[in-house]
Amino acid sequence: GALLYGHAPPPRTDSATRPPDTPKARTRGGPPAAPAALEVVPPRMGRTQVLTLLSRMRARAPKAQAGQETRLADLLQAAEALMRRRAMVFVVSDFISTPGWAEALGRLARELGIVIVSSIFERRAPGLYHNTAVVLESDGRIAGQYRKMHIPDDPGFHEKFYFTPGDQGFVPIDTSVGRLGILICWDQWYPEAARVMALRGAQLLLYPTAIGWDPRDAPEEKSRQRDSWITMQRAHAIANGLPVLVCNRSGHEPDPSGLSAGIQFWGSSFIAGTQGEVLAQAPTDAATVLMADIDMTRTESVRRIWPFLRDRRIDAYDDILKRYAE
Repeated sequence: GALLYGHAPPPRTDSATRPPDTPKARTRGGPPAAPAALEVVPPRMGRTQVLTLLSRMRARAPKAQAGQETRLADLLQAAEALMRRRAMVFVVSDFISTPGWAEALGRLARELGIVIVSSIFERRAPGLYHNTAVVLESDGRIAGQYRKMHIPDDPGFHEKFYFTPGDQGFVPIDTSVGRLGILICWDQWYPEAARVMALRGAQLLLYPTAIGWDPRDAPEEKSRQRDSWITMQRAHAIANGLPVLVCNRSGHEPDPSGLSAGIQFWGSSFIAGTQGEVLAQAPTDAATVLMADIDMTRTESVRRIWPFLRDRRIDAYDDILKRYAE
């Protein structure tokens, strides 16, 4: 599916596009608050559907202001939900060199005055592939990229067969809307990744994601998994004093092999403030646009009352660099 985070004027506030009682945070001084929008669209998108999606985003934001941020994630036919370990299922796209892709997203970023983060299946070299997020600046140029560092292999997600781990480290990307700490899906379970992004000066943490249940799981297990996922990322906001923006797919994707029940993506995309407060959240099973005001000045005030970075015992953390401290 495709997931869009964006800073744009609010869409029509009917029940199909925005929950009627979505809370907002107020801006107190400093730069204008940055509203963040998210759209989740059906999986298995082809090129024509993607271009249609871009047109929809343009129509929703005809007067987007400078300094607004958009996230357009998982453009390439559910690259996160890799269901089979057979080389024949590779559908590879080199975002940088494929004619039309960078140009199309760059043109959209330039037209709307926004920053786009596009999650892609990157062909780095023959036989060498990455799960990568590319950032397009509001003037249309490529501002940077992040290659997913933590690669999972568990039921329904056989990414180790397809992707090699990133080798660029956890380095925020400077943009006109701030310094973005971009992490991808499985990275969200690792506090070390969020902390290094924070230590390198990230001002926002962003997580394009595709995660869901085995439809055969008991309701209690489904609830535990989803709640853990939300809690973990809210904790990143709290521990680092940073806003966190998380987008996730919704809908069902079957297992092409027929050996399992596939994956039911649980949606629930959300935006959290610097103390982990949930500013907006999507349902589990519907396409949604989320809007929230983010006060970019709160990081400093929160870190003054919760000085976690100040009190770190950097002289005592050697064991964190070991696989297991025996």
